[in-house]
Amino acid sequence: MERASPFAEMKSPDLPDIEALADAAYAGLPQHVHALCERLVIRVAEFPDEETLNEMECETEFDLLGLFQGRGLPQSGATPDTGEFPNTIWLYRRPILDFWAEHDETLGAIVSHVLIHEIGHHFGFSDEDMEALEQSAD
Repeated sequence: MERASPFAEMKSPDLPDIEALADAAYAGLPQHVHALCERLVIRVAEFPDEETLNEMECETEFDLLGLFQGRGLPQSGATPDTGEFPNTIWLYRRPILDFWAEHDETLGAIVSHVLIHEIGHHFGFSDEDMEALEQSAD
């Protein structure tokens, strides 16, 4: 008798699953990064909205894994302007899952990479800075 695959009963990770991976990735960042991200909001959605897709000139809704929206630290003061929305990092579940299916990386590593890359936009980091931050994460 053949044994069923361990994947037979598994479902695709849902929004709370991706949020938990993002929370774990964020928790693993160095403490000095946490202090600088004080007012940064992290959100997970299925896909980017139509306006975002148009602004980013995406060909399909799967082209964007994450996005930083707001004013990065280099462009903003210590306190937000009145009425200004908080800086937000968006992670997009379906494009992330699609990327995961096509690559040989763990889902946690992909979520962590996208989160760190978007945090890098918040700080105005170079690619080298983001790579160093990724290496320093737990």
